[in-house]
Amino acid sequence: MLALTGCKRAPTNNFPPDDITVELTATNLPIVWIDVSGRTISQSQRIDARMIIIDNGKGQLNYADTKKYPGQHIDYQGHVALRYRGNSTFNDSPKKPYSFHTLDGSMKYGSKKSVKLLGMGKDYNWALIAPYSDRSMMRDLLAFELARPWMQYTPHGRYCEVFVDGIYYGVYILCEVVSKGKHRLNLDKPGKTGDPLTGDYLVEVDYDDDVHYRSKYHPVDSNNNAINDKFIHIHKSPNYDDLNKAQLRYINSRIDKMEDVLASPGFNDPQSGYSRYIDVMSFIDYQLANELGHNIDAYRKSCKLYKRRDGVDGRFKTVLWDMNLAYGNCNLHEGWRTDGWVYESNDLLNKAGEQFLIPFWWTRLNSDETYQSMLRERWAQYRTTLTEGHVMAIIDSLTQELTVQRAIDRNSQAWPRWGEYVWPNQYISKDFTDEVAFLKQWIRERIAWMDQALGFSPN
Repeated sequence: MLALTGCKRAPTNNFPPDDITVELTATNLPIVWIDVSGRTISQSQRIDARMIIIDNGKGQLNYADTKKYPGQHIDYQGHVALRYRGNSTFNDSPKKPYSFHTLDGSMKYGSKKSVKLLGMGKDYNWALIAPYSDRSMMRDLLAFELARPWMQYTPHGRYCEVFVDGIYYGVYILCEVVSKGKHRLNLDKPGKTGDPLTGDYLVEVDYDDDVHYRSKYHPVDSNNNAINDKFIHIHKSPNYDDLNKAQLRYINSRIDKMEDVLASPGFNDPQSGYSRYIDVMSFIDYQLANELGHNIDAYRKSCKLYKRRDGVDGRFKTVLWDMNLAYGNCNLHEGWRTDGWVYESNDLLNKAGEQFLIPFWWTRLNSDETYQSMLRERWAQYRTTLTEGHVMAIIDSLTQELTVQRAIDRNSQAWPRWGEYVWPNQYISKDFTDEVAFLKQWIRERIAWMDQALGFSPN
């Protein structure tokens, strides 16, 4: 076993927290130990690291001193291929998120190994999300839990406390990555010809920081005029390097066909229109989940679409991801407001000089009365369980996890930010209790506005 105590090294350029003296004795949260032996972690290249996860189970404490408390349950012990992850979550936050692959040996000799972590389904591809601008530390998990009953797949995540080379780095979320695995999207590898060639694929509307396919269509403003540059699609699974020429031609042509139909005069034809190419309810669920949070990154960043082979279901479906700036947590593009629709935000985004705007699909879909009718009906279905009491109970449960053994206090000692502006917060909370109260009140107001806008009466 790695030596878990007494192994602090001098801080490297691995972005240590403000206070590297934070001590952890006991916690209700799993403890994640990462050992890189003083080497520099990179955003572009994975490095070999060792990881141990201690998790003694629900209701049990986990202890950092493994000599004093031997015999604890080791949820994982072994090599991982580690790097930093994220775009704005990396560049605009001193507390860096990580991506890691679990391995059956060192990077030099081993290969990817699917494992269960903290009760989540077997896979090799994992993330350690680093809540920073989200002072509540719960916006991602809250969004996932609210959407889980409705969407075909929503990632699972667990709070944990992380050490890197013996230095306490704070509270993180060990989270499933939206990927092809059996316990995630369960995507098959696409074939070379025939029906197998038509699936399965995962693509993403996102930044152009990777090899990408540029759409033929521009985003549009409120007057339906083309603006800004064309938006882009990133090939995620298979990634670009693993696609053969036939597969690349197929998935790009399928994207073109979907967009051609959406741009056409007969886009809403019941037989030949958009419903042939997209899973309409999946798009509605994605829209409602993001609009509930008034997520200013929705539709244009980390917007993930997957497609199975035509013989199974060839329509594009959506997956929820990246909600840390939602629920009133953003002073950009009116993200703090509890009224208004995000999908109509291109005027604001363009005026602010944003390069990546919302694809024209969303205003096109919402111009169709059939789509609008389905949206209103789906919101009414949501509201049978999406009650104020249900939402507040989830927030209270997450709050309990973070406070019962003072994990939030240790994180705040490592990263002291209460009462200070953190980009891009609108509300500057004075402490954790204040932040949670703000989150609750914002959600109450947002639900009330969506009820009114979608014609739903809760009484």
